[in-house]
Amino acid sequence: MDYFAYASNLSRAQMRQRCPDAKPKFSAVLPNYKLVFTGWSREWHGGKATIQTFKGAKVKGAVYEISEADLRKLDRFEDYPGTYTHLNVMVFNEDDVAVKAITYAKTRQEEETKPSPEYIITIKQGMKDWELE
Repeated sequence: MDYFAYASNLSRAQMRQRCPDAKPKFSAVLPNYKLVFTGWSREWHGGKATIQTFKGAKVKGAVYEISEADLRKLDRFEDYPGTYTHLNVMVFNEDDVAVKAITYAKTRQEEETKPSPEYIITIKQGMKDWELE
């Protein structure tokens, strides 16, 4: 299955740790959503990324091919179904071709909070990994 990664899961190193069998495929854009940081993450010591619908916005990310076993591993990292839920989305690759993918979004709306510098560093590394900056 195709998994749309954004935020820290863009980091190829992080994805290798979490899902060693995941295959990076291509960079992609999720239209009509925006990236926000909400809540508090013990792991990252600050707000954690999620996506929210927002007409005209877009979230840059990447698509990995993952197995059901990989999805279950990601579920544990993303605290599914507690904090995050699965979302079926339509993303667009570099050639503007639509691709169905699964991704994560927080299950409830929370107040926006500042992410930690460490979290931002990991996200920026992921953006570099995919040449999205």
